[in-house]
Amino acid sequence: MSTVYNFTVKDRKGNDVSLNEYAGKVLLIVNTATACGFTPQYKELEKIYEDYKDQDFVVLDFPCNQFANQAAGTDDEIHEFCTLNYDVKFPQFKKTEVNGENANALFKFLKSEKGFAGFDMNHPIAKILDDMLSKENPNYKENTDIKWNFTKFLINRKGEVMKRFEPTEDMAKVEAEIKNLL
Repeated sequence: MSTVYNFTVKDRKGNDVSLNEYAGKVLLIVNTATACGFTPQYKELEKIYEDYKDQDFVVLDFPCNQFANQAAGTDDEIHEFCTLNYDVKFPQFKKTEVNGENANALFKFLKSEKGFAGFDMNHPIAKILDDMLSKENPNYKENTDIKWNFTKFLINRKGEVMKRFEPTEDMAKVEAEIKNLL
């Protein structure tokens, strides 16, 4: 059975990192962007990371520029932005593609394990996303593609994908699910 530990990714400097280095930890893998309506989630992600890192919890940040070019900077510029604006200390990796033929193998795996979870339509951005995605593809909900920045995958201590959270998910619910695995 495949787990996230079977994958090697690139850190922001381009070095290979085996996700096996995180074996036994609870992980939240997130595709992010620095110029997005969801970018303030960095603050919440950092707080959750700080609150639970001593219980072997880690956020793994994968910037992605596939959604309206909202992560346009270099890996170093993205890191600097996140450090200066949100005091981010969790690991940040090389900018990557999460959809399409050039999608990172890790994200192909994550999507195959947990498909689109649906937007929380109570979130103010959800209707905008739904309208935009429906115009591009009326059946967008039926495929496993990542729909936007700040989609999150929760991984248990065995490396298994337990849950997918769309960017509109309330971060308190995300935190509650993390606590359940700790």
